[in-house]
Amino acid sequence: MTDGFIDPDRQAWEIFKSLPRDQPIHMLNLIRLRENASYPEGHPNHGKVISGLEAYREYGRTIAPHLARLNSRQVWAGAPQVMVTGPIAEAWDLAFIVEYPGSQAFIDMVRDPDYRANVVPHRTAAVADSRLLRLAPLGHDQELGH
Repeated sequence: MTDGFIDPDRQAWEIFKSLPRDQPIHMLNLIRLRENASYPEGHPNHGKVISGLEAYREYGRTIAPHLARLNSRQVWAGAPQVMVTGPIAEAWDLAFIVEYPGSQAFIDMVRDPDYRANVVPHRTAAVADSRLLRLAPLGHDQELGH
Protein backbone atom coordinates (compact mmCIF):
# COMPACT_ATOMS: atom_id res chain seq x y z
CA MET A 1 0.00 0.00 0.00
CA THR A 2 1.29 3.45 -0.87
CA ASP A 3 1.46 6.18 1.71
CA GLY A 4 -1.60 8.37 1.96
CA PHE A 5 -1.90 12.10 2.29
CA ILE A 6 -0.74 13.29 5.69
CA ASP A 7 0.55 16.84 5.22
CA PRO A 8 -0.53 19.69 2.93
CA ASP A 9 0.78 19.84 -0.61
CA ARG A 10 3.03 22.88 -1.18
CA GLN A 11 0.87 24.22 -4.02
CA ALA A 12 -2.36 23.76 -2.03
CA TRP A 13 -0.74 25.46 0.99
CA GLU A 14 0.17 28.49 -1.15
CA ILE A 15 -3.43 28.71 -2.42
CA PHE A 16 -4.72 28.38 1.16
CA LYS A 17 -2.48 31.27 2.30
CA SER A 18 -3.58 33.45 -0.65
CA LEU A 19 -7.26 33.30 0.32
CA PRO A 20 -8.73 35.90 2.73
CA ARG A 21 -7.35 35.41 6.23
CA ASP A 22 -9.81 37.51 8.23
CA GLN A 23 -13.02 35.55 7.56
CA PRO A 24 -14.23 32.54 9.55
CA ILE A 25 -13.38 29.18 8.00
CA HIS A 26 -14.31 25.58 8.65
CA MET A 27 -11.84 22.78 8.05
CA LEU A 28 -13.38 19.43 7.09
CA ASN A 29 -11.15 16.56 8.20
CA LEU A 30 -11.48 13.00 6.88
CA ILE A 31 -9.14 10.58 8.65
CA ARG A 32 -8.13 6.99 7.99
CA LEU A 33 -6.14 5.61 10.91
CA ARG A 34 -3.23 3.21 10.94
CA GLU A 35 -3.89 -0.04 12.75
CA ASN A 36 -0.79 0.66 14.87
CA ALA A 37 0.74 4.08 15.40
CA SER A 38 4.15 4.67 13.88
CA TYR A 39 6.17 7.13 15.97
CA PRO A 40 9.60 8.21 14.69
CA GLU A 41 12.86 7.22 16.33
CA GLY A 42 13.62 9.53 19.22
CA HIS A 43 9.96 9.99 20.18
CA PRO A 44 9.09 8.58 23.64
CA ASN A 45 6.40 6.37 22.02
CA HIS A 46 8.69 4.92 19.35
CA GLY A 47 8.52 1.13 19.37
CA LYS A 48 5.53 0.98 21.72
CA VAL A 49 2.42 -0.90 20.65
CA ILE A 50 -0.14 1.90 20.43
CA SER A 51 -3.16 1.81 18.15
CA GLY A 52 -3.70 4.51 15.58
CA LEU A 53 -6.90 5.43 17.40
CA GLU A 54 -5.06 5.83 20.71
CA ALA A 55 -2.43 8.03 19.06
CA TYR A 56 -5.14 10.13 17.41
CA ARG A 57 -6.91 10.54 20.74
CA GLU A 58 -3.61 11.85 22.14
CA TYR A 59 -3.47 14.26 19.20
CA GLY A 60 -6.97 15.46 20.09
CA ARG A 61 -6.00 15.91 23.73
CA THR A 62 -2.83 17.85 22.91
CA ILE A 63 -4.37 20.07 20.21
CA ALA A 64 -7.26 21.20 22.44
CA PRO A 65 -5.30 23.97 24.24
CA HIS A 66 -4.03 25.30 20.89
CA LEU A 67 -7.56 25.48 19.50
CA ALA A 68 -8.82 27.21 22.64
CA ARG A 69 -5.98 29.74 22.56
CA LEU A 70 -6.86 30.57 18.93
CA ASN A 71 -10.58 30.92 19.69
CA SER A 72 -11.24 27.85 17.53
CA ARG A 73 -13.32 24.75 18.19
CA GLN A 74 -14.58 21.48 16.82
CA VAL A 75 -18.15 22.13 15.64
CA TRP A 76 -19.09 18.69 14.33
CA ALA A 77 -17.78 15.13 14.49
CA GLY A 78 -19.08 11.86 13.14
CA ALA A 79 -18.21 8.27 12.34
CA PRO A 80 -18.38 7.67 8.57
CA GLN A 81 -20.39 4.56 7.73
CA VAL A 82 -20.50 4.13 3.94
CA MET A 83 -19.46 6.16 0.91
CA VAL A 84 -22.80 6.56 -0.86
CA THR A 85 -21.50 8.71 -3.71
CA GLY A 86 -17.85 8.32 -4.60
CA PRO A 87 -15.30 5.53 -4.47
CA ILE A 88 -16.62 2.99 -1.95
CA ALA A 89 -13.03 1.94 -1.24
CA GLU A 90 -12.37 5.46 0.06
CA ALA A 91 -13.52 4.67 3.59
CA TRP A 92 -12.78 6.93 6.54
CA ASP A 93 -12.56 6.22 10.27
CA LEU A 94 -13.25 9.76 11.48
CA ALA A 95 -14.83 12.92 10.09
CA PHE A 96 -15.00 16.26 11.83
CA ILE A 97 -15.14 20.00 11.24
CA VAL A 98 -13.09 22.58 13.11
CA GLU A 99 -14.08 26.24 13.04
CA TYR A 100 -11.38 28.94 13.05
CA PRO A 101 -12.03 32.70 13.32
CA GLY A 102 -9.92 33.06 10.16
CA SER A 103 -7.27 31.18 8.25
CA GLN A 104 -4.57 33.20 10.00
CA ALA A 105 -5.43 31.33 13.20
CA PHE A 106 -4.86 28.02 11.40
CA ILE A 107 -1.58 29.30 9.94
CA ASP A 108 -0.46 30.49 13.39
CA MET A 109 -1.26 27.08 14.86
CA VAL A 110 0.67 25.06 12.29
CA ARG A 111 3.67 27.39 12.62
CA ASP A 112 3.68 27.23 16.45
CA PRO A 113 6.86 25.42 17.64
CA ASP A 114 5.02 23.71 20.52
CA TYR A 115 2.30 22.46 18.16
CA ARG A 116 4.92 21.14 15.74
CA ALA A 117 7.00 19.42 18.43
CA ASN A 118 4.33 18.10 20.80
CA VAL A 119 1.10 17.74 18.81
CA VAL A 120 1.94 16.89 15.19
CA PRO A 121 3.90 13.72 16.02
CA HIS A 122 0.73 12.10 17.40
CA ARG A 123 -1.22 12.92 14.24
CA THR A 124 1.56 11.74 11.95
CA ALA A 125 1.94 8.49 13.92
CA ALA A 126 -1.82 7.83 13.86
CA VAL A 127 -2.89 8.74 10.33
CA ALA A 128 -2.64 6.45 7.32
CA ASP A 129 -4.48 8.82 4.98
CA SER A 130 -6.43 12.05 5.30
CA ARG A 131 -8.22 14.83 3.50
CA LEU A 132 -8.38 18.40 4.75
CA LEU A 133 -10.76 20.76 2.98
CA ARG A 134 -11.05 24.47 3.72
CA LEU A 135 -14.66 25.61 3.68
CA ALA A 136 -16.18 29.09 3.69
CA PRO A 137 -19.31 29.02 5.84
CA LEU A 138 -22.34 30.28 3.91
CA GLY A 139 -24.31 33.16 5.36
CA HIS A 140 -28.02 32.70 5.99
CA ASP A 141 -28.79 34.53 2.75
CA GLN A 142 -26.45 32.19 0.81
CA GLU A 143 -27.71 28.85 2.11
CA LEU A 144 -28.81 26.29 -0.45
CA GLY A 145 -32.40 26.67 -1.51
CA HIS A 146 -32.59 30.43 -0.81
